[in-house]
Amino acid sequence: MSFFGGSGYQQQQQQINPQNIALAEQELEMVTDLFNRIVDSCHKKCISKEYNQNDLSQGEAVCIDRCVAKFIEVNAKVGEKMQQVGGQQQQQQQ
Repeated sequence: MSFFGGSGYQQQQQQINPQNIALAEQELEMVTDLFNRIVDSCHKKCISKEYNQNDLSQGEAVCIDRCVAKFIEVNAKVGEKMQQVGGQQQQQQQ
């Protein structure tokens, strides 16, 4: 089996669904946006504007750990709530 253009590769190319690619791209954009928002928010809250050390201090590291954990927890709760609301709206439309 060749990974460089053999017949197996051509068959895989024909089976790729453009809708799946679009969904994967959208998911990647959402994850990238979440990551960037976490970095921006937690950096502003936890990192001193005066860089005195090469590494994070223990306080900064703990702050970042807590900030990221809270950000992810809240994001998950909001996602769950949005799914509940979406499910209720679908039930009402039926």
